[in-house]
Amino acid sequence: MAGLPKISDPRILVGFESSDDACVYKVSDDIAIINTVDFFPPIVDDPYMFGQIAAANALSDVYAMGGQPKLAMNLLTFPNGKLPLDAVKGILEGGNDKVCEAGATIVGGHSIDDKEPKYGLSVTGFAHPDDILSNSASAGDLLVITKKIGTGILTTAAKVDLLSEEENAEIEATMAFLNKYAWEAMQGVKVDGCTDITGFGLMGHAAEMARAGGVTLELYSHKVPIFPKALEMASMGIIPAGAYRNMDYVGPEVMEFLSKDPDRDADLRARIDCLYDPQSSGGLLIAVKESEIPRLTEQLGERGCETEVIGCFKPGNGRHSVEIHD
Repeated sequence: MAGLPKISDPRILVGFESSDDACVYKVSDDIAIINTVDFFPPIVDDPYMFGQIAAANALSDVYAMGGQPKLAMNLLTFPNGKLPLDAVKGILEGGNDKVCEAGATIVGGHSIDDKEPKYGLSVTGFAHPDDILSNSASAGDLLVITKKIGTGILTTAAKVDLLSEEENAEIEATMAFLNKYAWEAMQGVKVDGCTDITGFGLMGHAAEMARAGGVTLELYSHKVPIFPKALEMASMGIIPAGAYRNMDYVGPEVMEFLSKDPDRDADLRARIDCLYDPQSSGGLLIAVKESEIPRLTEQLGERGCETEVIGCFKPGNGRHSVEIHD
């Protein structure tokens, strides 16, 4: 998109020039529209659960921008005549139920014949212009995460039957869990920046926050909530290709501080690999000052979210967006 002309409309508060989660258009002094779109192929076997996860993922960008989703439209591709209509129905029902849980409404959509099923949503949300959040952090901010990570590794492991039914159910429930509840927990809290964790992994999205604010993130890897099974799989080298692409993308901006203890560093290596793991419908990363942490973490906990403080932003050093500490 680098060759496209720059946007000149003053009512467009957020466009494609930044790496924000959605675009924002100011309608009036009191109303801004947030628009986003996202879809992907199945990452789980159950059609209904796939619909829920894909919908939760698409809705997430509106919450990350500080708004409430209100309208959604289905985006669906499937091989006509080869995918049972009951499966198509299950996908759409899962998406509809998740949209209803968000307090929004599906008002239409579009489908096409394609060799691979894919599903997602275009979503419209609303917020007060003053409540719009960017994916930027400031020096002195602490970084809070609201979901465990490792789902990309685990969905890869599930494809070769390396997960138990209980482990599979846990990661599916995590991916389907709406970031609505983390957004609700942010109410009454002064938030400096926010983004959701999706395809670029925790490391990629955290680096974007640091880069946008001209700061450096000290990331404390041992504080990051990671599915234990994901750590186990990462130590065995079961890592999706997307994680390696994320390493190539953001790796030059990252400094790793290893302990020089071979056993300890082997565990840290698996942990770091998980930080690059691409997530489907991951949690939010929230940048706030230390004084806001007690209220934010209490409200997150009340809504079933993770509450870990995983790092702090400091003045930029001009070399690294992220420094990983044990």
